[in-house]
Amino acid sequence: MRLGVLDVGSNTVHLLVVDAHPGARPLPAYSHKAELRLAELLDADGAISDAGVDKLIATLHEAIEVAEDKGVEDVLPFATSAVREAANGEDVLRRVAQETGVELRVLSGEDEARLTFLAARRWFGWSAGRLLVLDIGGGSLEIAYGLDEEPDAAVSLPLGAGRLTSGALPGDPPGADAIRALRRRVRAEIAKVVSDFTRYGAPDHVVGTSKTFRQLARIAGAARSGDGLYVLRELERKKLEEWVPKLAAMPVQERSGLPGVSEGRAPQLLAGALVAEAAMDLFGVESLEICPWALREGVILRRLDHLPPG
Repeated sequence: MRLGVLDVGSNTVHLLVVDAHPGARPLPAYSHKAELRLAELLDADGAISDAGVDKLIATLHEAIEVAEDKGVEDVLPFATSAVREAANGEDVLRRVAQETGVELRVLSGEDEARLTFLAARRWFGWSAGRLLVLDIGGGSLEIAYGLDEEPDAAVSLPLGAGRLTSGALPGDPPGADAIRALRRRVRAEIAKVVSDFTRYGAPDHVVGTSKTFRQLARIAGAARSGDGLYVLRELERKKLEEWVPKLAAMPVQERSGLPGVSEGRAPQLLAGALVAEAAMDLFGVESLEICPWALREGVILRRLDHLPPG
C-alpha cells in the first residue's frame, strides 16, 4: 500500500510518501517539505500565534493535496514538541481538525525516542547489539538505549537546536558569554540522565539521527547525501570539537555556505553542535554512525507491524 507520514515538527511540516507492506523495507516514493518553524512562532505566553496557526493550516491543506495527488491510501499525521508544549496546543489541534480534517496525534517525547530507536534497530539489525541512539530535533533531544526493538531506557530533553537558538543564542554570531551559558545548561541537562543509561552497560553501537547530525557529519568530512543511503557516514567527537569554535565565530550566512548546510538550518547549527558535543562527551562516545532512518520511518514501521499479512 502507499502510505503517507505527515510530520508536524518544530522546524518543518514534512510529508513522506512510501510504498510499503508488512515484512518489506518501506520504499520512499515522494517527499514534500515546508519550513514552518513553529518553535519560533510562539508568543510571550508560549502559545502558537494566530498567524502561526494560520500558516500551519495552510501548509497542511497543501500537504493533503499532495498526498491525494500521489495516490496515498492512508495518511499517518503526528506532531512533536512544538505542538506538544505550546500553551494553546489543544486549541491548535481543534482548529486543525475542524479546518483541514487532519487529526494530529501528538507524540510524547518518550514516544519519539522509542519510535526513532525502532527505526535505527531495523536499519542496523540485531548484529548491532546494544544500541545507543541520539536524535537532535528542532525542539528536543531524544536518547534511547537497548538490545531489542523496544529500548530499555528512553528520554526526551528540551534541547532542540531550534528552541535553543531562538531562546539562548542572540546575535549573529552570538556572544561568547551566551555560548558559554548555553554550553553549561546543555551539559547540566544531559548529565542528569546519563546514569539512567550507563547502568545498562556500554553500548555496542552508537547512532545519530536527524538533520543536525547529518549536517555536522558532512562538514566534518562525511560523504554527501548524493552518494547514497548505504555509504558509511560517521561523526568523530574530536572533529566535532574542532568545529564548535569555528561555528561559534561564523555568522549565519557563512555557515550556510558549508557543505551540506541549508540556508534554513544554518542558524541552528551552532546550538545543535553544542548539544551533539555534550552528548557524545558525557556518554563517552568517540564516534557515532549516522542512521538514514529516524522518527518518520519508525512511525511507518510501527503501522506496518499492525497490518495483517497480505
